[in-house]
Amino acid sequence: MFPVPSLKPTLMAVLITLGLIAQSGQTRAAPLEVLTVAGGCFWCVEADFEKVKGVDEVISGYTGGTRANPTYKQVTGGGTGHYEAVQIRYDPAQVSRAQLLDLFFRSVDPTDAGGQFCDRGESYRTAIFAGDAKARAEAEAAKAAAEAQLGRDVVTPVLDAAPFYEAEEFHQDYYKSQASTLTRFGYISRADAYKRYRQACGRDDRVRALWGADAPFVGG
Repeated sequence: MFPVPSLKPTLMAVLITLGLIAQSGQTRAAPLEVLTVAGGCFWCVEADFEKVKGVDEVISGYTGGTRANPTYKQVTGGGTGHYEAVQIRYDPAQVSRAQLLDLFFRSVDPTDAGGQFCDRGESYRTAIFAGDAKARAEAEAAKAAAEAQLGRDVVTPVLDAAPFYEAEEFHQDYYKSQASTLTRFGYISRADAYKRYRQACGRDDRVRALWGADAPFVGG
């Protein structure tokens, strides 16, 4: 007769190991949350927030308007009502929505109603998109804190969430793409073109002037 009792410790060890693996898998499978904001050029907002610990990815796109499946040319041409926006997909166990909102306000000029930096027009305005009452309250609290710190009116609106349309593949991860693009400097990488654009547009200079040492992404 086989010594069945001697198998129990091994079986128990296997069951414990399987349980730990399952628990670990459940932890990793915790759902990400999404914050949708508009902060001018979506290349810059994507580049900034993909540096934040706890952010899984940032998707560039369009939202807030009336035209379904808009193109970049249509949005920047005006008349669609859409903003250049991003979806920040993040792990709430590592970074909170409130923290992301604070970072957002300090990465833009929320006193400018006509666009952002060198980019002018409705598609480049700032905005926060809230999907429910809790998200709206958090956004309004962050806005009030920004106003108090600046001592100036913040014009960034908190709007109801709307359908989000992902931008063309060309725009995703533009800031780090090594693909070539034609510019007035000739063919250079998109990453190089992004850096030149950001500097020429004056984004970091204006953010630094507004927020000083509280500007989290200056030089990004």
